[in-house]
Amino acid sequence: MKKELKPTLVYVLSVISILCCCFGGLGFLLAAPAYYIANKKIKDAQLHPEDYDGDINAMNTAKIVALVALAINLLYLLYTIYMIATGDFDQAMEQLKEAMEQAQNAQ
Repeated sequence: MKKELKPTLVYVLSVISILCCCFGGLGFLLAAPAYYIANKKIKDAQLHPEDYDGDINAMNTAKIVALVALAINLLYLLYTIYMIATGDFDQAMEQLKEAMEQAQNAQ
């Protein structure tokens, strides 16, 4: 019985991780496993092509998407750490609070 290369899980994890990058770069918790899964399946399929059914190119594309998502999230995580370390985070939160108050007053 052949195993199938299904890149759907990798795509789903990658897209959700890109959406989660807005939360301080925490989407890397989803992007890293997505990249690992894609990389592992590609290596297994290359070592034992007779055991796998499916398009390896689709899994390669999913791996690239996961890598891009991982890079975006890690960069945003580093930016968030920098903001917290330099104290700019408090200033940014104050500006956000003022913008929210202005939006509520405009309604």
